[in-house]
Amino acid sequence: MTAEHPTDLEYNPHLPLSQALLLPRIAIENTMPVIDGGQFAAKALAGRDVTVTSKVFADGHDKLAVRIRWRALEDDIWNSEVMTELGNNGWRGQFTVPAVGRYVFCIEAWFDQFASFRYELEKKYAAGVPISLELQEGRNHVQQAAERSDGELSEQLTALHHELSSLLPQEQVTLFLAPRSADLMSLADHRPYLSISPEYPLDVERERAEFASWYELFPRSITDDPKRHGTFNDVHSRLSVIQDMGFDVLYFPPIHPIGRSFRKGPNNSLTAGPDDPGSPYAIGSEEGGHEAIHPQLGTREDFRRLVAAAADHGLEIALDFAIQCSQDHPWLKQHPGWFSWRPDGTIKYAENPPKKYQDIVNVDFYAADAIPSLWMELRDIVVGWVNEGVKIFRVDNPHTKPLPFWQWLIADVRAQHPDVIFLAEAFTTPAMMARLGKVGYSQSYTYFTWRNTKAELATYFTELNESPWRECYRPNFFVNTPDINPAFLHASGRAGFLIRAALATMGSGLWGMYSGFELCESAPVPGKEEYLDSEKYEIRPRDFTAPGNIIAEIAQLNRIRRQNPALHTHLGLKIYNAWNDNILYFGKRTPDGSNFILVAVSLDPHNVQEANFELPLWEMGLPDDAQTQGEDLMNGHRWTWYGKYQFMRIDPAYQPFGIWRISVA
Repeated sequence: MTAEHPTDLEYNPHLPLSQALLLPRIAIENTMPVIDGGQFAAKALAGRDVTVTSKVFADGHDKLAVRIRWRALEDDIWNSEVMTELGNNGWRGQFTVPAVGRYVFCIEAWFDQFASFRYELEKKYAAGVPISLELQEGRNHVQQAAERSDGELSEQLTALHHELSSLLPQEQVTLFLAPRSADLMSLADHRPYLSISPEYPLDVERERAEFASWYELFPRSITDDPKRHGTFNDVHSRLSVIQDMGFDVLYFPPIHPIGRSFRKGPNNSLTAGPDDPGSPYAIGSEEGGHEAIHPQLGTREDFRRLVAAAADHGLEIALDFAIQCSQDHPWLKQHPGWFSWRPDGTIKYAENPPKKYQDIVNVDFYAADAIPSLWMELRDIVVGWVNEGVKIFRVDNPHTKPLPFWQWLIADVRAQHPDVIFLAEAFTTPAMMARLGKVGYSQSYTYFTWRNTKAELATYFTELNESPWRECYRPNFFVNTPDINPAFLHASGRAGFLIRAALATMGSGLWGMYSGFELCESAPVPGKEEYLDSEKYEIRPRDFTAPGNIIAEIAQLNRIRRQNPALHTHLGLKIYNAWNDNILYFGKRTPDGSNFILVAVSLDPHNVQEANFELPLWEMGLPDDAQTQGEDLMNGHRWTWYGKYQFMRIDPAYQPFGIWRISVA
């Protein structure tokens, strides 16, 4: 009897017998990784193990056989892996997905009659209970298996049956319990009461979806003169430095033509001078829209050369995908039906109270003329940049655009180009941020920017490691952005920047910084988390060799990340005891325990902090008095720890954090 997809049966409070007979005898529940019952795909990485857990049980005490089945969505052939019983009805198994793409998996379970027989036989034999009838039942199992098998398997089982029939009882017990007997019987198992769970989707991406270091810059500011607009060709001079700092994604804000109507001036003023460059987020002018390149940045061929040169330096170019228009965007004339017009013939400009964006208007995704032409145009724009070698997109404010649009666009683009990565720049409600991950975003901006205290950080880091976040959401810990000059950095000095860099680089496999962070730039608009003289509205040359920079420390943090697999993900982070509310102490280790990193960060950029703390010896299977080896990964110093309880002293004038690799002595 086989019961497939029990959830397909409609709930009926008055269950008729005919329907009851179709219900599975074996229950398969609480399967993970599954998002919203399989409505959305859980996330995985190519070449990595996918760990599946479930509760599988049935009436009685018979043994069950449980397997994971999995396949690529376009394949017809299933692969399978055995799951291991954990106790208390829990089962766990793993399989490895070889390549990016869409996959499905399910769980199948059945009564394992021969395993049940072996279990009872071994117990009764050990207890001295008579087993002659059990031996006869066992031989019958083998004979029946031979009869329902074909070819060589049938011959092997027949030979096993003959061998059993010729042995003394004690010898039969030994042969029944031998691994080769179990293997043969498994191949001939007719899987009674087979139950199969629903198929659950899995979205498999490349490693950079979970482990990457982002560096953001405005190409127009790569110049030595604020009156001279930087170009793509100028960016070549920065590639080796960005590479040496350990970054692998180079992200540009919009590179498209900028409108002149309502152009913003310095510090977001409403009046722009004739030479003010305007905000790159006011996309579109007579030179073109989202498909075009700002003529002062260079030509399309210049862009292609930059993409190739970046790749030679181990850098991928990421572009901003901002679905908004200046009032000079060609779409307003070519496709007026894509916008919602007001009675006076104007379009309401964008707002995010109290912020106002007079230089930007938004499209209407559900306007009659916009369906489906606007949706398809936006998809074609993304694919057009993919064809130029761009495989990573940071999407501006995706939470202000329809979720069905994103679900369709991301799936459609990745069906053609499965290696494309989408980053959601969404600072909004938790439910919306999680939903963006569910509909396909590879990674997301986070609340990390505003988590400063030990309690806030510990709670947030732990939450990201729990369901449903761990299945649907990969956090990218940006320490700053052109829009966000975090209050913590305004008066924290160099130590404050090192604190945030350490938390970001060690806390997640994904982190990012906006140009100027390495120079400890922090001058704010008074009373706001915004940069004074913001680069969004003017060209800002920088002296990247200015004294007090933290370039060397950032390079070492990124080097530590690359060299330690435990740091390639946000998952597996655990908070440990350090008895000081100003010190956050946590650890990460690989599943096999071969790489174990401990991190202690003082959250006080001004004062020395001290704490007693615990080494997590229990996670290494060691007693409380064990000796372990420690290594400071910032300076290479090594030592021996004795016992579980230790002491730390962190001086922000020297270095406000410690990063240690622990191993068995």
